[in-house]
Formats: sequence, structure tokens, C-alpha cells
Amino acid sequence: MIAMAGALDAPRATSGRAEHVTGRFDPIALDALVATAELMTRLDRKYLVPEPDALELLSGLNPRTRVLEIDGVRGFAYDSVYFDTEDHLSYRLTAQKRRRRFKLRTRTYLDTGTAFLELKTKNGRGRTVKDRLPYLPDDRATLTPEGRAYLAGLLLGHAHDPRLVERLRPALVSRYRRTTLLLPCGSRATVDTDLRWGSADQQRGLGLAGHVIIETKSAGGLSELDHALWRAGHRPTGISKFGAGTAALYPSLPRNKWGRALRVFPAPSHASDDWSFS
Repeated sequence: MIAMAGALDAPRATSGRAEHVTGRFDPIALDALVATAELMTRLDRKYLVPEPDALELLSGLNPRTRVLEIDGVRGFAYDSVYFDTEDHLSYRLTAQKRRRRFKLRTRTYLDTGTAFLELKTKNGRGRTVKDRLPYLPDDRATLTPEGRAYLAGLLLGHAHDPRLVERLRPALVSRYRRTTLLLPCGSRATVDTDLRWGSADQQRGLGLAGHVIIETKSAGGLSELDHALWRAGHRPTGISKFGAGTAALYPSLPRNKWGRALRVFPAPSHASDDWSFS
């Protein structure tokens, strides 16, 4: 079992600076954000950006941008447990850019104590499709009978063998803090800081200091934040917390897809007590 306690319970410097920069924006409640831009089927673009550049870009956003706020809090701690087979099938499908690939995780919102089991797939037009099931946080490192039945049906619907469910086990843990923005154009964006990864066997861990991941989520073309990032010389890297984290922790796996992003990753070390694996 992977315990919920850990170093992410306390804000860190990078997240504090990002939350300070976005403090000038008006808040938006979660229900209003979902009603305006749930975007369960969307185009995602991910950027790995040095922290100073990210803070400058956030400072220059349209003042009509709004930031998700819950009970006066604007930055939230996330814990994601990714599932894969012993031979890293899900990772390999992603690394090889297979059209019919999938990614399975539980996502726990540590500040609110809620969790979901989520399956992300690509449809025939290259859009990300996310299906999710409410989950108990205490079950987030396991696949319950209800979760297995749910996943088997989804995998079959996406042209995967539903028997894959029996081969899936916890493979990677990702922890970070997230600020969510609603842009005036109707697109969403997330800013992830304090990025940390650990292997589920407790043997490897690493943290990525000095960089943030900005992800834009739109129903169509480039958002205004995408345009700002491009003007500043940043292009989508296709970085995936699951993909890049797995590649960084297991250097023997194929990693070309994330080769550029991995240049700024440190070498993994033994997972520290901060992960509180038990």
C-alpha cells in the first residue's frame, strides 16, 4: 500500500511563486470551471519550461484569466499511481507513438481527499479521451473488482484486449502541485510544480527542480497561452509524467520520444522516506 502522507503535504518554493503570480486573477469555483470547460475530449499540449520563463509568462496573461479556487486555496497537491504490465506494455505503446495506446492511473486530490480511477486513450483523430470512475483514496494503489470490471469494458471499447486488466499492477507514482487556469478564450491550462516521481517498488525516486510543466487543454486550435509560449521560444515537448518519469527511472527502456526533456532530469536515487511507501 502507498500511504498518503509525504513531503507534498507542505508547499514548496516553486509552487509558492506560481501561486503568488496567479494571485491577481479572479477565482472560479470547481463546479463553474467544469460547467464552462470540462474538456474530457480535448487537444493537449505540454511544455517543459524553466521556472523563471514560466513565471514571466504567467505574469503576462490576460487579466481576464481566472484561477481555480477551493476554500480559498489555489494550489493543490496531486498523487497519481500509474498501472502497467511487468513488461511495460502501456509505456512502450506510448513511447512508440502507437495510435491505439492507453494510460491507466488513479488520481488522488490530497487536499480534498477525493480520488478517481482514470483511463486515458487517443481516439482516431488524435484527441485525448478520459474516462474516470470515483474511487476510494485508500484503494488508489490497487484495482478493485469494480475497477477491473469498469476497465475491461473500456479497454474492449477502445480495441484493446480486456484481459490486460489482469496483468496491470502499480508501476509509478507521480506527485506534484497544480494550479488550474481558465483562459478568456475558453481553454484551460494547468501549471504543475514540485515535480517528483518514484517507482512503486520503492527502489527509485527523483525530483525535477527548476522546471514546471504547463499543459494547455482546448477543444480546437492554439490557445492564447500556446501563442505566448511559442512567441517565447517554447514548443510542445509531448512530455508525459508517466512516460518521462518511467524513462528517467528505468534508463534501459526506449526513451527517444522524451530524449530532449530528459536532459534536465537528474539521475534517479533510492526513494526517500518522503514518499512514505509502506
